[in-house]
Amino acid sequence: MDSPTQRHLQAVQQPQTIQDSQGRALTLRRLTALDRLRLFKAAGPQLAQNHLWLGMATLACSVSAIDDIPIPPPTNEPQIEALVARLGDPGLAAIAEALSPQHEPEPVTQAGN
Repeated sequence: MDSPTQRHLQAVQQPQTIQDSQGRALTLRRLTALDRLRLFKAAGPQLAQNHLWLGMATLACSVSAIDDIPIPPPTNEPQIEALVARLGDPGLAAIAEALSPQHEPEPVTQAGN
């Protein structure tokens, strides 16, 4: 049997589909530790330390599909920038809203001893 923590982590890891203001369906998933490590590598040593740039890149890299067309994870800076440009402000705003802490699933609690 899964623990409440395991169920919560599984719920958070499940892909979700949202719609941005342009009507595009964006499929999102929360980045894992390995995903973030790969993002740092793709960004390079200087950009990986630029928190504002990295924040936008993290939002963009959370997209796994646009209108049901899979988006492969970017592997270098130009690919990250191309994805950010493709999403634009409407896509990034919708992603930020969906991934904000207020929209995380509530942890499952069990009553008892």
